[in-house]
Amino acid sequence: MGTHTRIAVIGVGNEFRRDDGVGWAVAARLRERAESRAFPPGTVVATCDGDPVRLIGLWEGAGLAVVVDAAHAEPGHPGLVHRIELDAERLEQSPATSSHGLGLGEAVELARVLGRLPGRLVVYAVEGADASLGSGLTPAVEGVVEPLVASVEDEIVRYRVARARGAS
Repeated sequence: MGTHTRIAVIGVGNEFRRDDGVGWAVAARLRERAESRAFPPGTVVATCDGDPVRLIGLWEGAGLAVVVDAAHAEPGHPGLVHRIELDAERLEQSPATSSHGLGLGEAVELARVLGRLPGRLVVYAVEGADASLGSGLTPAVEGVVEPLVASVEDEIVRYRVARARGAS
């Protein structure tokens, strides 16, 4: 598989810490949809606890990586989705941060230093209301899961169209 054709979709978080499981919920819905209509060849949908080394391993060599993660922001707006696009040439800090101690920011920086960033990295960071122990998303976060699934599918389509036109 060519480096620039692989697509990695990664749901980050912990499904047993309420809203921190939003990435896992999006990944699960994407897998359900893939049963009736397949993703393009070379597309992988995975989940990860946010460990930087595991994240890098999942997106390494991908032309496109889409990451969905819970975020903590002060003041918070549960269910608010931040779309952040990063690439190997331009890294920016998000106003929202991961809900994990070490996580996405560290993974991006480490991957940059090691030369292991994907060609394009799109992050959907969802502000959560509750990261306490337990299962199930709060209503505000549950309400953004389906729109996020559609957004991730749109990212994949846009990437494939751009690749077909010869853009990177």
